[in-house]
Amino acid sequence: MAIDFAEINYLSEPDLFTLKSDHLQFLLSICGPTVIDVAGIDPTRCRVITTLIHGNEPSGLIALHRWLTNLSSTNRPVTNMRFIICSPDVASVPPTLSHRYLEDGLDLNRCFGHNLDYGYFKRANLICKAINEVKPEVLIDLHNTSGCGPAFAVSVNKTELALSLSSLFCSSVILSEIKLGAIMEQDFDCQTLTVECGGSKDQQSHEVAYQGICHLASIDNIQACHYHRDVDVFLTPLRLQVKPGVELNYADIDEGFSGLTLITNIEQFNYGVLRAEQMLGWLDQLGLDNLQIIDKQGNNCINQYFTLRGNQLISKIDLNIFMATKVINIAKSDCLLYLVPNKNKM
Repeated sequence: MAIDFAEINYLSEPDLFTLKSDHLQFLLSICGPTVIDVAGIDPTRCRVITTLIHGNEPSGLIALHRWLTNLSSTNRPVTNMRFIICSPDVASVPPTLSHRYLEDGLDLNRCFGHNLDYGYFKRANLICKAINEVKPEVLIDLHNTSGCGPAFAVSVNKTELALSLSSLFCSSVILSEIKLGAIMEQDFDCQTLTVECGGSKDQQSHEVAYQGICHLASIDNIQACHYHRDVDVFLTPLRLQVKPGVELNYADIDEGFSGLTLITNIEQFNYGVLRAEQMLGWLDQLGLDNLQIIDKQGNNCINQYFTLRGNQLISKIDLNIFMATKVINIAKSDCLLYLVPNKNKM
């Protein structure tokens, strides 16, 4: 698929004809990153929402289309709003809304903050330029979780505003120090927040995104906005990964596969705590050498969090689990799951 990485499109106040009959028709009518501007009651301020950085995470697009089609002259946002649909070309490849990124491409959310200006790095730079153009007072980046699970937010800023904004969408926020080249790690001189709305096929995820957009568009002073709901705070997440070249499988029993075999219902742990001595799966003769958890010093600290019982992979301590997935290509190319020691929950 030929991609013009220098392309970015702008729409202002799109009408119902432009928005088409549903989000899929609208998606297929655009190509390349698309910026949508909506005028607010106070035109001196702007809030930005990005979505579809990953082509298989549709909740932000679905919610945005719903919000735009319900807009009227008597129902305006309190500030200007800028929405950026980041990868419509990837999302449009059949089957639609099923590709995180193209097979011969890069994960766009690993291409921000690099001193490069070609390919997907150029696209990331254009998106950053479109954000900086309006000097936003907040940036929200909408995603779906890799597997089934509840919504949560992620922030690199440990601020009261991060907690307040998180509460507009969900009841959990992770304060992260992980650096991956994601859009939320960039400095736009405003509060930046990633919201993982839940599973991509869950209607509740689309509702989380929609209600969050409605709240964000209707609150006048976000600095004075206090918690919409109670928010649990999780500190210092880490990523459990298989090492490069390690085979990964999913099964209900130990079938003697090489590498790592995770239990089929691994996503159940997204809804609660993985207790000490609970089992996640089975390992071959290399044991924990198949796995890595890289801390901020660059060390593999797998032995702090997991151990073996025979060839069973078990937790050493109580862990809060996020983004555990049984989508094998995501689990291998990104990570198996995120973990936060239960002692780091506030």
